[in-house]
Amino acid sequence: MNDKKTNPKNRSTISWVIEFASINKGAYIASIILAIAGVLAGFIPYIFVADIIKNMIDRNTDLNFYLVQCAYIALCWIANKVFHSLSTGTSHKATFGVLAEIRRRLTKKLSLMPLGDVLEESSGSYKNIIIERVDSTETTLAHIIPEVISNCIVPVGIMIIMFNINWKLTLLSLLSIPVGLVFFSLMMVGSGESFNNTIVKTKALNDTAVEYINGIEVIKAFGKSKTSYDKFVTAAKEGADCFIEWMRRCNIYQNVSMTLLPAQLLSLLPFAGWFYMTGRVSGSDALLMIILSLGLVSPIMVVTGYMDDVGKMGAIFGEVASILEKRELIRPDKMVTTPKGTTIELNNVHFGYNDTEVLHGIDLTIKEGTVNALVGPSGSGKSTIAKLIADFWDVDAGNITFGGVDIKDIPLADYNRFIAYVSQDNYLFDESVMDNIRMGNPKASDEDVINAAKACGCHDFIMSLENGYDTIAGGAGGHLSGGERQRISIARAMLKNAPVVILDEATAYTDPENEALVQRSVAKLISGKTLIVIAHRLSTIVSSDQIIVVNDGNIEAVGTQEELLENCPLYKDMWDAHVSAKDSEVA
Repeated sequence: MNDKKTNPKNRSTISWVIEFASINKGAYIASIILAIAGVLAGFIPYIFVADIIKNMIDRNTDLNFYLVQCAYIALCWIANKVFHSLSTGTSHKATFGVLAEIRRRLTKKLSLMPLGDVLEESSGSYKNIIIERVDSTETTLAHIIPEVISNCIVPVGIMIIMFNINWKLTLLSLLSIPVGLVFFSLMMVGSGESFNNTIVKTKALNDTAVEYINGIEVIKAFGKSKTSYDKFVTAAKEGADCFIEWMRRCNIYQNVSMTLLPAQLLSLLPFAGWFYMTGRVSGSDALLMIILSLGLVSPIMVVTGYMDDVGKMGAIFGEVASILEKRELIRPDKMVTTPKGTTIELNNVHFGYNDTEVLHGIDLTIKEGTVNALVGPSGSGKSTIAKLIADFWDVDAGNITFGGVDIKDIPLADYNRFIAYVSQDNYLFDESVMDNIRMGNPKASDEDVINAAKACGCHDFIMSLENGYDTIAGGAGGHLSGGERQRISIARAMLKNAPVVILDEATAYTDPENEALVQRSVAKLISGKTLIVIAHRLSTIVSSDQIIVVNDGNIEAVGTQEELLENCPLYKDMWDAHVSAKDSEVA
């Protein structure tokens, strides 16, 4: 079995963050400049305060001097708030654009991935990443870029000034910072693993909650409410405990760190007094050093306050990157060779799920304009063949051609126009019935939609709905029955007017009368088209041009109804069982 296609290299989380931020690079640069201006405006008052105290010590009694200094301090305070507001407003706006782009990339990526890879993860997991996880980075991303950068730059400038005044006192004032950072680092040890654990437990809780809610009818009907609820309670408790244990482990280190980081005066004040008394520094310089050290604390505290969020954001972007780095169906952007007709050929096709091969060298020809039925025991590979033809996966070996062209050489958008696929698990959007059918052809008129519905036997039941074609289908079509959803999905596929139509047990939930109606309607609609049907009721495919019997990942036999009844024991047994079941229903 050939290796699956993968991206040439895995990218680091930092590279993804830089790329996402570059989407609105200009806005982020503006927010950084505004943030730096805001931090500077918040620092300058310390210098004015130092000047006021110096003049008070020198017995300056000029009231105007003090009023002017206070006015400057007030203006700086106002400037600090204005610049901070403008900075965060700009960065938040830029971040909303970034998050929208991330979600667009994720959803586009899902459409480009092989269907099997998408189905390996639960829909709740994808929803959790695309909605909740991405959204949770908004506040951090909006603040971390302007505020962390600006609050890192300003302390550097303050320390340069302090070193120019007295480098010894500067180093002494910084003694508490490395000690505080040691405890901060101890707090951060294992934070990545702890946060990933919360993600896993939260996913489990989400999946269990969805399972419990979706299965509530079965739970009540069969009296399993206690055991099912216990499962949910266990998941909820584990989801809470993982956060509690993480916080409990961090509490002591965090408290010690937050106590020591702003404690510069503990080491600075005694030595500043000693230096002043021994004549190593002037009183004004000692005072300025004390004031500057106070201005040094606030930016450092802001930066350390975001470190935990940075770690969380890294884990979340890691989840985003894990999706964006998944393999894709590699297809060209433009059509190089135009298919001639719609004949489909499978040549020595091998395919497997999770390293277990399920198709073993399939050779099959589906001629243009013919009706073809795939039949066989459950799990024989019928749906897999249909989905490979629909290009939901890449084959592991061999190839599939459409009109003489390998489907890997046809752009996805073009190939999607050639194929209309309807499965037994039909999905309708929370929109009107009219709009759900129109998705097959967005340019179709209301009359075209109604004609397609009539041809597929949907019109009468649609008109019986509360608002007819304007009736809202509900989430996943929840307002309609399974059979109604299937018939609407078939109408949608017919409206697409694709040259190839695949019905993958698409009438599984319809009763025999409606199934026969749909089959007759389909027969009218496929004039000149190629039809591939997977049907569980053999009586509906007896008139097919070609019936393909699939068994254990191999083609057992190919022929018409009469040929297979005569030459294929497996098909004859299936037919006899089907006839017996029909007789039992009649009896």
